Amino acid sequence: MSGERILVDTSVWIEYFRDAASPVAEKADRILDDDEVFVPRMVLAELIQGAKSAREIKVIDDFFEAFHIIDQDEETWVKAGRLAYELKKKGKTVPLSDCYLAVIARNHKCKVFTLNRHFQEIQQLAEIDLV
Repeated sequence: MSGERILVDTSVWIEYFRDAASPVAEKADRILDDDEVFVPRMVLAELIQGAKSAREIKVIDDFFEAFHIIDQDEETWVKAGRLAYELKKKGKTVPLSDCYLAVIARNHKCKVFTLNRHFQEIQQLAEIDLV
């Protein structure tokens, strides 16, 4: 077990549940086997919002026992706003929610596993690594 700390973004979970044979799902399976998985409460909320059945919600409820559930601290939103501001000054418009997840990842020393291309723009400024 390599034991890296990996924050798994909503985009990855959606692909994972949509197609268990996809390359993303295969990579996620390796991470689930080898690393520590961190899931922000915001990602849980997004997954529940998009659930199509009570069975899917039950799977998401099981995350609380299977993974490290993480949340903000008192400065997270302010730091996310500053990150979004700095990106905007560089001509990059990035959703505040992605800046928020980048700040949480940095605070918890996690790499980010995402399919969201905004994180490539955020990566250097937010001082995070991507999977």
